Amino acid sequence: MASNSTMANVNGRETVSLNGEPVVKRPRECSSQVTALRVPKEPQNKVTVVLGAQWGDEGKGKVVDLLAMDADIVCRCQGGNNAGHTVVVDSVEYDFHLLPSGVLNKKAVSFIGNGVVIHLPGLFDEAAKNLQKGKGLQGWEERLKISDRAHIVFNFHQAVDGIQEQQRQQQEGKNLGTTKKGIGPAYSSKAARNGIRVCDLVSDFKVFQDKFRMLAEHFLTMYPNLNIDIDGELEQLKGYAERLRPLVTDGVYFMHKALNGPSKKILVEGANAALLDIDFGTYPFVTSSNCTVGGVCTGLGVPPSYVGRVYGVVKAYTTRVGVGAFPTEQDNETGDLLQTRGREFGVTTGRRRRCGWLDLILVRYAHMVNGFSAIALTKLDILDTLPEIKVGVAYNVDGKPLPSFPANMDVLTRVSVEYKTLPGWCCSTEAARSFEDLPSQAQSYIRFIEDFLQVPVKWVGVGKSRESMIKLF
Repeated sequence: MASNSTMANVNGRETVSLNGEPVVKRPRECSSQVTALRVPKEPQNKVTVVLGAQWGDEGKGKVVDLLAMDADIVCRCQGGNNAGHTVVVDSVEYDFHLLPSGVLNKKAVSFIGNGVVIHLPGLFDEAAKNLQKGKGLQGWEERLKISDRAHIVFNFHQAVDGIQEQQRQQQEGKNLGTTKKGIGPAYSSKAARNGIRVCDLVSDFKVFQDKFRMLAEHFLTMYPNLNIDIDGELEQLKGYAERLRPLVTDGVYFMHKALNGPSKKILVEGANAALLDIDFGTYPFVTSSNCTVGGVCTGLGVPPSYVGRVYGVVKAYTTRVGVGAFPTEQDNETGDLLQTRGREFGVTTGRRRRCGWLDLILVRYAHMVNGFSAIALTKLDILDTLPEIKVGVAYNVDGKPLPSFPANMDVLTRVSVEYKTLPGWCCSTEAARSFEDLPSQAQSYIRFIEDFLQVPVKWVGVGKSRESMIKLF
């Protein structure tokens, strides 16, 4: 058999050339260049993350607002307009559901990431309502960017959410207590791979139209009584597409540039909270997204090595909206007092929040999942009138200690809580502006929380304004 190989001489060695192709001498790599590539590169910029450590409504918006004052970019990474953050600036109370709270900083860019599900009528309605309240939101469209990979919540998703809750009530005698904002059905569409994204809406509208009709028909097949005005909603969406187009960007590229470009302060605002996380929360009484630290990476396209400080927001007591196990709940005068003094009504739904003592087993579990760098302790002033304050420090089931936070909700409903009773301070903390200004008993309460969790408390909230957030270090 004839061979096509020929011999060539390279550096005194004979080398085979195949099929008559010339032998190419590979240049020797520069050792210093190779060494530089092999040395781990420290990220130029890291994201600072603010997350809820309980069941939501901890006061994340206030902490974000505080940190957003000197941030360059403020991001939302998951959830939808089921979230509710209240921020008070210059005596004006703003309510945010989809917009990042940092949108009030006119020097910062606000970014809604791919992990968020967006109800467009809700987004524009929210902006309009907040514009009527004060000047804080003026020019919001010029400083908002939205990921082209974010999924859209349609009106029929919201209608389906309501129907599903009704069915649960009829079949099992209990519902999940959803906000009926269409979040679960929208994430279901995303997981079923028939969801529709922002990039679809701002591209060829005829193609979008076909996808929308197909998705609407899919839900009509599942829920024959569903009332969908397909043509009416398409007409509405065509108008939103024009308003949306200037705001849409490639989210992965946007974040990559921000993380690897000139020095920037990047803040991520978590929605909902650890115990509402789809994986780590009190399932099934949870939301439909990952609201723990992992959701930052998947919801923005941020590599894990670019996650910097993670701040957990903890209310000085515990609240929960809707149904589900709540070990430290106080369905008594104490609960009523916390509810009244704390004005505990949901920002999104207006529902009365259930109230109870601070549950440190629950917060410690949230820390295990998120790895908090420090804690922001909010609403300490709500405890001002109590002569003694209890803190949940251990769970027991059938007389035996429970070593960890249970996954099974039937177990969680049966736990008895071991409390540590601490003295109250019975005076107002609202004028305090430093740790030293706080009564000694309030200082002891904070130190007890730090010692139990082995996490430092960085801020303490004693009121509604920015100034009422005391920085400890």
